[in-house]
Amino acid sequence: MKLIREMTGAELAAYIQDHLKKNGIDVVLSGGACVTFYGKNQYVSMDLDLINICWAKTRHIRDAMQEIGFTEEGRHFKHPDTQFFIELPPGPLAVGGEPVKKIEAFELATGILRIISSTDSVKDRLAAYYHWNDLQCLEQACLVAAHSKIDFEEIERWSHNEGKEKEFGHFRNRLARQIIR
Repeated sequence: MKLIREMTGAELAAYIQDHLKKNGIDVVLSGGACVTFYGKNQYVSMDLDLINICWAKTRHIRDAMQEIGFTEEGRHFKHPDTQFFIELPPGPLAVGGEPVKKIEAFELATGILRIISSTDSVKDRLAAYYHWNDLQCLEQACLVAAHSKIDFEEIERWSHNEGKEKEFGHFRNRLARQIIR
């Protein structure tokens, strides 16, 4: 087993997920760390958002995280051997106004990584762009879309349901320019 200080974000997430699962806590990786994973490390997030989809009690999560050397600092968990910080927000696991449709599983050396799909990762980033005009998240959505297989029609359908057709057009055009480069 790799040492925590040698783990990538995805490996650390899988390690934590496996440990929590043994303690009856089910979590799924979401957020910027998915961009790192699907975007082939061209963007690096030091924040691992593990969504608590089983509504485990905070005390139970804290105890399980302490078993593997993490301490709670505000709303994060930190470990002395890594720069990554862990957030375990409660579910539901959703993007915009819809639940996540698919959870992927990848076997890594440190455990099974449970992560939202690349399509839902794009929607997750677009939600921040659509609702808060977060241009960095628009770039992240394009990065995932350019490096992963996504369901473009599903993203267009979801964007329409979010009432963001114009912003979807910006995404589509930005992605086309990025792919042409």
